[in-house]
Amino acid sequence: MRLILYSFATFLPAILLVVGAFTGGWILWAAPVTIGLMWIVMDQMPDPADGSELPVGDGLLVILGFLQITHMGLGVWAMTFNLHGFDWIMGMIGFGLFFGQVGNPAAHELIHRSDRFMTRLGTLVYINFLFGHHVSAHRLVHHPHVATPHDPVSATKGTNFWIYLPVAWWGSFLSGYKAEKALRQRGAVRKRNPYVYYIGGEVILLALCFALCGLWGLFIYVMLCAHTQAQMLVADYVQHYGLRRRRLPNGRYEAAGPWHAWNSKGWYSSAVTLNAPRHSDHHAHPARPYPQLTLPEGSAMLPAPLPAMAMLAMLPPFWKRVMDPRLAALLDEQEAAPRVSPDAMPVH
Repeated sequence: MRLILYSFATFLPAILLVVGAFTGGWILWAAPVTIGLMWIVMDQMPDPADGSELPVGDGLLVILGFLQITHMGLGVWAMTFNLHGFDWIMGMIGFGLFFGQVGNPAAHELIHRSDRFMTRLGTLVYINFLFGHHVSAHRLVHHPHVATPHDPVSATKGTNFWIYLPVAWWGSFLSGYKAEKALRQRGAVRKRNPYVYYIGGEVILLALCFALCGLWGLFIYVMLCAHTQAQMLVADYVQHYGLRRRRLPNGRYEAAGPWHAWNSKGWYSSAVTLNAPRHSDHHAHPARPYPQLTLPEGSAMLPAPLPAMAMLAMLPPFWKRVMDPRLAALLDEQEAAPRVSPDAMPVH
């Protein structure tokens, strides 16, 4: 049952975008509604799957991975040659939301898989988003250093999202490169630094877009990718805002636990984003398939579903008014109940 829900929530906007790219009108306009607004109503209804798990569903992930590539070409073509006026605006919003809210969670899941084909597909999706370095930065920097000063995408309390956005982008680019370089200096791997493929692939895609769609098409492609990347970074901002792992007497950091990532409920918004809101369990168990992620006891919880909090983060005064008191209360609660962390992470 839950696999059916994931499939419906993720394929519905994909189908609407295909039809809407050719016809425009209400079908195209319905696509972003199914991603950005429909969850408001659906999350209020009972979960039809009642929290049940399901087999991994690799087929869904692979299809979603390929759809990110085909839909990017479709979106650039449609907005270059076929959509105009308000249809153009809704195309930018709809395709961008599909890539950021559905494509990013799918690619994220793919790069965490041990299967080489799935990992490469996820990497190709991020290159398609002009964000290839995220593969290295996420796995080699964000996961081992989450909620510490060594992770450029773990936002500190009081950080304005619009200031965070360029700093986190550049910080993840540099830290990912340094992590890959360090692996090769230690002899841990002998292959070429993947940044060669990330940057090379992105240059090829930009050149191909310019050759086929001209300067206007190139502009549209870059705008779609910028929209997508901003959604990825706002998710990191929201899910780790103000949370920090304790540094232990031995100089190591405590292991990532339920209190080191903000989680949220909402069965439909979770289905659209492939359980991304169950974020602390993902950090505790990165290899655990997305359908089996849980909300551990004591998890840090957002006051509303992740998409709503992502929109709130774009209004920094309102974000701070909502989140800073909640963060302070959580930190007070943690101080009153000291934690034991046997599997501490080393400092680098």
